[in-house]
Amino acid sequence: MAERGCRVVAVELGAGMCRVARRNLERFPQVDVVTAAFEDWRLPDEAFDVVVSATAFDWIDPAVRVAKSADALRPGGVLATVSTHHVAGGTEDFFAEVQDCYERFDPSTPPGLRLLAATEIPQNRDELDRSNRFGPAVFRRYERELTYSTGDYLDLLRTYSGHRALASDARDALLECIGSLIDRRYGGRVIKRYLTELRVARRASESH
Repeated sequence: MAERGCRVVAVELGAGMCRVARRNLERFPQVDVVTAAFEDWRLPDEAFDVVVSATAFDWIDPAVRVAKSADALRPGGVLATVSTHHVAGGTEDFFAEVQDCYERFDPSTPPGLRLLAATEIPQNRDELDRSNRFGPAVFRRYERELTYSTGDYLDLLRTYSGHRALASDARDALLECIGSLIDRRYGGRVIKRYLTELRVARRASESH
């Protein structure tokens, strides 16, 4: 968006992430990076054309996110949210087998959990419809597969909040179990299939 010449206000909760964003965007004077929670951020007087949230909207307080996004937009402005789902596909046998590791070391894991096909992931339009602040949502869906070495896959898992929330000994044991499975049974490489969904909705002309 910055490269397209858009004026951007980027609201980021983490001070460290803000420093990275400012460094990466320093050649774009039309971009302002603000350190704040979206819930607490004070809306400027000038309305926005677009509010964009990429894989972060679900982490915002549900009581705030839709209404405040609407308040930030001009009438006819667009709310665009991106969500990513891990779906059935790729190295399917691995993702069935790795369930045993999770059931052993993560007590919150439902027994027998299996990935859904992309076609089984529901489109989330209900909260926008209930708000009466937006018109009908339009969805665009994209599927892709990424290949990971054992080390790369474990590094990916270390970024996931569920894994980070585990006690360190349980997390280490879980990652060791997963890494051993990839090395022993899958030659040190697995393929993971993703569904990325773009949801776009226009703010209604009048609030209700």
